[in-house]
Amino acid sequence: MPQLDANIKDIVNQTVAPIGISPIRYFAQKFAKIPDLIKLTLGEPDFNVPEHVKQAAIESITANKSHYAPQKGILPLRQAISDYLDDRFGVHYDPENEVVVTVGATEAIFAAFGAILNPGDKVLIPTPTFSLYMAVVKLFGAIPVEIDTTADGFQLTGKHLQAVIDREGAENIKALVLNFPGNPTGFEYTRPQLEEIANVVRDQAMYVMTDEIYAELTYGQPHVSMAELLPGKSILVNGLSKSHAMTGYRVGYFVGPAEFIANATKVHGFAVTSVSNPAQYAALAALTTGRDDAKPMREAYQQRRDFVVAKLNELGYQPLKPAGAFYTFSKIPANFNLSSVEFAEKLAEEGKVGVTPGNCFGESGEGYFRISYAASMNDIQTAMERLAAFTEKLTQHA
Repeated sequence: MPQLDANIKDIVNQTVAPIGISPIRYFAQKFAKIPDLIKLTLGEPDFNVPEHVKQAAIESITANKSHYAPQKGILPLRQAISDYLDDRFGVHYDPENEVVVTVGATEAIFAAFGAILNPGDKVLIPTPTFSLYMAVVKLFGAIPVEIDTTADGFQLTGKHLQAVIDREGAENIKALVLNFPGNPTGFEYTRPQLEEIANVVRDQAMYVMTDEIYAELTYGQPHVSMAELLPGKSILVNGLSKSHAMTGYRVGYFVGPAEFIANATKVHGFAVTSVSNPAQYAALAALTTGRDDAKPMREAYQQRRDFVVAKLNELGYQPLKPAGAFYTFSKIPANFNLSSVEFAEKLAEEGKVGVTPGNCFGESGEGYFRISYAASMNDIQTAMERLAAFTEKLTQHA
């Protein structure tokens, strides 16, 4: 293999170098190497893509829809996104000027931040949360400000938000990030809770990036979009990965005010040009004839949630009962005297169950661990049996 020329200096971008890889992916890959491990690490549905969605992708290929798509995405899909958001959540976006189809929700987050952030800007991020936000904010030279929500049951309250704005200086803050239903907690905001946040943000010169990728996966609680409450300030991110088990198709989108979209489309276009046609036609089917495809998956997730939460409570881990998504976030008993990484590594190596350490989701996640119950019930049952045996062993030695 070729060796790097010794005369080359400063080969890395000094902003990128210290960020590191996704900690969630790091532990998932590390634990996957352990024989006989049951993986409850990644948030990837264990269901297959609905047949009619797959067929739509196949038909687009056989119909030779193989040329460059418009950078914002094919218009029928943008129209379907607009109609879906209007019907489901009562938010209204012009498909021509306010909707962009992206390579997954992750690229939507990247392009949106790239459109609004300047070096030194501050972005408020309630944690524990998806670690990608912190990494991308740093990538653009901005400053992530983590807001610890653990004392309030993983809810960002209006009072707490106002205190952080006062401390950091409103003039320095470019955006607030919301992720709900939440990864890793499964916390879902009610309308009054969102209105409390909206009342604080309404008079501030900042955006709200609202990542609602799990909006179709709520349990007995209707999802309310922040874009309904703050349409002129909201950058709404969503996609098909979680609702339709289309993680490998990589189709997401963001919507927002036309002035923001015009700038964000540039970042999106420079990064990826456009999304592949087969994936877009599959997404079109998912958002038209397949709007209810998530229902049987949601019902299965709810059964798994109830089983996992009951078992975790029996074992003394005190998880928040998730109102959405497909994760539990549980407290590691203090008498175990283990950090979140030590607990997860020990559980993987000795208990043969892969979970994600809580500190992967921000500093406030330390002392917790995440379980993804987007796995078969057989695997989940076996994993809980193994966790019970592992917990008993730890308790005996505590």
